[in-house]
Formats: sequence, C-alpha cells, structure tokens
Amino acid sequence: MDNWITIAVAGLLTLFFLLRYVASMKRREKLAREAAQRGELYSDGPKAQHPHIDNKYCIGCGACTSVCPEGDVLAMLGGKAVIVNGYKCIGHGLCAEACPVGAITMVRASASMGADMPRLTAEYETSVPNLFIVGELGGLALIKNAINQGRECVDTIAQRIGNRRSQFGPGVYDVLIVGAGPGGISSSLRAIERKLKYITVEQDEVGGTVAKYPRQKLVMTSPVELPLYGKMTKRELSKENLLQIWQKVLHRSDFTVRAGEKVEDIKKADGVFVVQTSKGQYRAQAVVLALGRSGTPRKLGVKGEELPKVMYRLIEADHYTNKKILVVGGGDSAVEAAMGLAHQAGNQVTLSYRKEGFSRIKERNMQRIQECMRKGKVKVVFNSAPQMVGV
Repeated sequence: MDNWITIAVAGLLTLFFLLRYVASMKRREKLAREAAQRGELYSDGPKAQHPHIDNKYCIGCGACTSVCPEGDVLAMLGGKAVIVNGYKCIGHGLCAEACPVGAITMVRASASMGADMPRLTAEYETSVPNLFIVGELGGLALIKNAINQGRECVDTIAQRIGNRRSQFGPGVYDVLIVGAGPGGISSSLRAIERKLKYITVEQDEVGGTVAKYPRQKLVMTSPVELPLYGKMTKRELSKENLLQIWQKVLHRSDFTVRAGEKVEDIKKADGVFVVQTSKGQYRAQAVVLALGRSGTPRKLGVKGEELPKVMYRLIEADHYTNKKILVVGGGDSAVEAAMGLAHQAGNQVTLSYRKEGFSRIKERNMQRIQECMRKGKVKVVFNSAPQMVGV
C-alpha cells in the first residue's frame, strides 16, 4: 500500500511540474508571437547584421533568447529559436556565443534589405580588389566588430603583399587607412605589428565618433582584442575608459595618423590606389575605409539650420540648463540626448520624430524614454518634422 501511495505522490508531483512547464512554454510562445507581430509592424526585416539560425542544429534550449541586451530579437516558436525583431540587432553576437551546438552565426543583411550597404566578401573586400571596408559602414555596428574587422583585414593585406612590398617604389604605402575610429585604430596597430608601411588619415580627431559621445556613455559590452594592447577583458567600458586605453597604446606605438585631413577622391591606376586628400596625395597598394556613418552629420535641410543655436552633436549635456530644447530624430543618439538634457536643471525638452513610434532603438533606451514620457520629463511628438528654425 505504501508503495502505491509513493508512486501516486510521485506521479502527481511529476504531473504538476509538467503542467507548469507546458504553461510556461505557452506563455513564452504567446510573447514570441506578440514580438513577431511588432517586428512585422515596425520593420520589413533586418537592415544590417543579424543572427542566422540553422534549424537543423537548433535544439530549442532557449539560451540564445535570454542573453541579448537588445531584448526580443530572438524568441522560441515551435520549440526552435526564430528571429522576431531582427531590426533591433546591432551585432553583439552573444546569442551565437551562448548557443551550445553552434547553430547561430552572425551575418550581414542581403543587399535587397540594406540598399545603402556595400557588397563585401568574407574578408571585408569590395568589388574593387584591395579596397576594404570595416566597421559600421560595412553593415556591422559595434566597436567590437570594428576592432575585430580592422585587425583581420590588415592580416589579409599583409598575406597578399608578402614579399612584393617594394615593387611599386619607395613612395607607395602598403596600406592607407581612412578614419581613426575603432576600426581605423585597430587596422593601424595591426599594420605596425605586421611591419607594413602605412599611413592613416582622419578628417576630425583621433577616436572618431567615440570621442564625440556624451560623457560616461557605455560603448562596449563584451571583451575584444586590440593589437599591441591585448585583450580588453572588461565586460563594460565607458567612453572615457576606451579613450584611455587608446591613448596608452597610441603613445607607446609608432602610430602614424594625420588628423584634420579629409579624403576627397580615390582612384586606381596601374594596380595602385591614388588617394587625394584636403592636404595632399598618397599612393598605396591597399586601402581600408574605416569611416563609420557619423563623420559628416546629416542635416535638417530647412531654413535656419545654419544658425549657431543648431547643433548636430551633444557631448556634455550638463552644459545646457534652464533652456527650451528641441531634439530631432528617433534613433538611440536622439533618444539618449533628449533624456540626458531632460535631467539637467530647468530644461524643457521636446523630441520630434517623423515616424509614428520608436522602432529601432535599444530595449533599455525604449524603457527609459517611456519612463521619461510618463513622468513628463520629455515631450515626444511623433509624425512630425521641423519646417524651419527661427531666430
């Protein structure tokens, strides 16, 4: 009799936990379908990088769905991982790292989904031989990706050049690097390691867009290896942390950069690139474009945009107090600027966005801006666009 009671109790406990598991799975699927509907509403697919899932290998463990910092990019449907909000992906790659069976790889969007993206080979090479693109300009965001690509790209160039470094004469560089942001710095340091003859030109200052980020902005969320420095092991790095690391490396290395020099034209003749800048002309066997997408800000295109009170970058929000401020845009930069300004004393901040809702911002920014809206710190006007800027 006691055995039967034990079996019955065990059976009931098993049934209880099984029912809880089934209910949990149903809730997860419901949330996944809701996320997929939102994805269909706000986007027609990934515009840049995104995870590719091989369903032949996916075991449905769900590890990939819980590690993404951007929220519900991936979800579980029918016992398999699927992309439900690919437009949110910015290339952390943590889902691929978390997958125990290697079913996920990070890929770029197809040309049809990202019309302004270049076609690149696996070595980040364009259709022009020995012309490479690294970083955000090539469709993969994140500083980590730019650093990795810059390092790998120069490795490819060094292997191709081999012993042919002197065949074009002493006035020809092995590689010319355009941009001194994360990708350009990584490329330059790798060129030093590989003993290549190189030159780096930058239209602004060393550090690229990162140098213009707001103070204490979180810029990296996973470790990465920087040439001549080693692995940056911290899981999180602020703008200041990263700039300090760069300064240490650049001061002790033979880093050759010409700041304040803008590239105006690139041509190829007799197997050599001829690069015309605002200050001179260079010849190189290979060119690496590490430009990013924010070097020349996109302007409003309205009357009054040239006035001194119109700015296209926010570096120190605490420099602005007791002001009425309009922020234009609906991406992460605009939202972060609006929230930063709203927390300064006496500011009245309005955010104008041309679409009907935020659709491409990070999950944490979505939560924060919604909280700011609820508390009345930021007024958001959707479906709006500036017509002119008055005096």
